Amino acid sequence: MTFRLRAAHLSDLEHLYEMAKLTGGGFTNLPADKSALTKKLERADEAFSRTGDELGDDVFTLVLENTETGQVRGTCQLFTQVGQQWPFYSYRLNTLTQHSQELDRTVRAELLSLVTDLEGSSEVGGLFLHPGERAGGLGLLLARSRYLFIAMHRSRFADRILAELRGVIDDRGGSPFWDGVAGRFFGMTFQEADYFNAINGNQFIADLMPKHPVYVAMLNEEAKKVIGVPHPTGRAAMRMLENEGFAYEGYVDIFDGGPTMTARTDNVKSVAEARPAKVSAIDLDIGERALVATGELGSFKSAYGMREFREDDTIAIDEVCAKALDVGVGDTVWSVAR
Repeated sequence: MTFRLRAAHLSDLEHLYEMAKLTGGGFTNLPADKSALTKKLERADEAFSRTGDELGDDVFTLVLENTETGQVRGTCQLFTQVGQQWPFYSYRLNTLTQHSQELDRTVRAELLSLVTDLEGSSEVGGLFLHPGERAGGLGLLLARSRYLFIAMHRSRFADRILAELRGVIDDRGGSPFWDGVAGRFFGMTFQEADYFNAINGNQFIADLMPKHPVYVAMLNEEAKKVIGVPHPTGRAAMRMLENEGFAYEGYVDIFDGGPTMTARTDNVKSVAEARPAKVSAIDLDIGERALVATGELGSFKSAYGMREFREDDTIAIDEVCAKALDVGVGDTVWSVAR
């Protein structure tokens, strides 16, 4: 089987809805709501259709397609500039140090402060792979193809980029972090707040959330233990982000306490190493394994393949990859080593 990542269209609604029902909650960018998903796909169509190269408020949605069956088995998203329609809130974990001369004692207290520090950053998110396809490196194809897309459309993305990882969710579908912090002020379960945020945005956080810092020492043990901890299914994603140059710098999600990873966009490994070249052959038998992409905006496609750079700076790729990308000799592709 051959898979490729391509631009999403409104015709993908049913596929996305079926996958959304499999997420298990805490997945704001893929709500199990057809109306919200339709709006997301319509917004993606607008982003793919916009002709200007300047940084805007775009959301690009991509889907993973089985080229033999046409089935959509995964999805991911790119947000060019968060915090434009409503504030982008995070908790920032920091330390307050106080000293008493009379007691000769220094006390360090950890605080969670509500901030909008990351507003204006680009974001990679919404990555979900169908449970039946979680093998063969398809998660890596989904994740890293986003960076090829950024490299190919660099002017449309900000200089800083973030990725939010889902936090710990218990067996009931609840969040220990939400129950210990924000849930005390909202009178809503985590699932209710998460769903409302996915459909309506998080302005209600600004309206009702206390603006004073929260002392971590005053939280229950269940909430403390999950601050900045990814969901067990997200640990591999966290390692992939770290391999790309992302780092955890104390920012956590206001709903589930999951870690927010950040990086300078031009320092992301797959952005920095992405290289364009004109195709000179599509019959390569043995070469370096790579992610290969082609197209612009709505015609973007990426797939695994083999590559070999020639002395004239052209590139040879294998026939299977060329077929998945619908490219031939003379076309331009971008690639990065797998």
